[in-house]
Amino acid sequence: MPSPYRAIFGRPGTKSFSAAGLLGRMPLSMMGIGIVTMISQLTGRYGLAGALSATLALSAAVLGPQISRLVDRHGQSRVLRPATLVSIAAVAGLLLSAQQRWPDWTLFGFAACVGCVPSVGSMIRARWAEIYRGSPRELHTAYSWESIVDETCFIFGPILSIGLSTAWFPEAGPLLAAGFLAVGVFWLTAQRATEPVPHPREQHAKGSALRSRGLQVLVVTFVATGAIFGAIDVVTVAFAEEVGHKAAASLVLAVYALGSCLAGAVFGLLHLKGHASRRWMVGVCAMAVSMVPLQLVGSLPLLAVALFVAGLSIAPTMVTTMALIEEHVPRSQLTEGMTWTSTGLAVGVALGSSAAGWVVDATGAARGYLVPGAAGLLAALVAFAGYRGLRPQPTAPVAGPATAGGPPGQGDPERQGEESVGA
Repeated sequence: MPSPYRAIFGRPGTKSFSAAGLLGRMPLSMMGIGIVTMISQLTGRYGLAGALSATLALSAAVLGPQISRLVDRHGQSRVLRPATLVSIAAVAGLLLSAQQRWPDWTLFGFAACVGCVPSVGSMIRARWAEIYRGSPRELHTAYSWESIVDETCFIFGPILSIGLSTAWFPEAGPLLAAGFLAVGVFWLTAQRATEPVPHPREQHAKGSALRSRGLQVLVVTFVATGAIFGAIDVVTVAFAEEVGHKAAASLVLAVYALGSCLAGAVFGLLHLKGHASRRWMVGVCAMAVSMVPLQLVGSLPLLAVALFVAGLSIAPTMVTTMALIEEHVPRSQLTEGMTWTSTGLAVGVALGSSAAGWVVDATGAARGYLVPGAAGLLAALVAFAGYRGLRPQPTAPVAGPATAGGPPGQGDPERQGEESVGA
């Protein structure tokens, strides 16, 4: 039987834009940790380093959906290139101001502008959605593949960024991340044949994609999910330092990403029945439950095993989330909808890392794992509360223009006959 992954790359251009997306997404895992490493090496001020990383995350959370909204209106090639140039210029300013010891306010100003970086992952998924419109099984496999790419970035990106900044020169990590961004985005936007067709401004008269109740549930849940990720990063580094092996923290976190990567690879081979909302609920609850063993670990090997198991629920939940976004957001706003979930994650990462740092300072690293545990419980509670808004809605028959103003996905000729991924 041919591999489903091989099958999705049978369409022209798919290999090229996926490869470009890999390069363009590397900064997602490299830039923040690279800035922390750079600033801590140049100044020794970890508080400043963490504040700059949080500024970058929050800036990307604010600017990302607006950039994606412009992409839905005007197309990827017209929007992504100028946005990327602004971000790269800001990275250059940040590196120069850090190296020259300029005032702190200049660092924060440049860090905020770096957040203009586009959500490359959303751009790639939008291309897959355009190519495999009406083919839920192929789209399920494509989204699973992109989750594998995401986790690959998070396995190798931090190791590469930290390693270069410590072994070569402090600015090396962020500098390489900016290089990946430039090559990835300009390579991607040169591929016009697979670019989704932009939608005219009048199709956006009703405002943001976030008006969808289903998308609101997903975004709020992802704020809590992001807090899990941000807290685990901080606490794991602190835990490794307490046991005398701080350098091993990156390897332990790589195991966490590896668990998600393997789960995503297997998930893409499955053809599951039932509505995506049920699988999403199971995935969120599994992430919450997987935080319990972290409260009991007492060594790095046990922590690595616990994090590997915890990672198994991440990629399947993310893949299912993409299917739900397709169902609850009009196709003309699909890129923006996907970016809003990334925004929720970014906000959660900033909140979770800050809360975890406070708990570690106050009570020690072992107690710090209470933060991701609490975030997981909150994610499950939000998911239960909003589950009704994610369940399948009855599709109204297409009777003409009168039906066009219905809820997302209803009365839309583009979406008639489509099902959620994996249904």
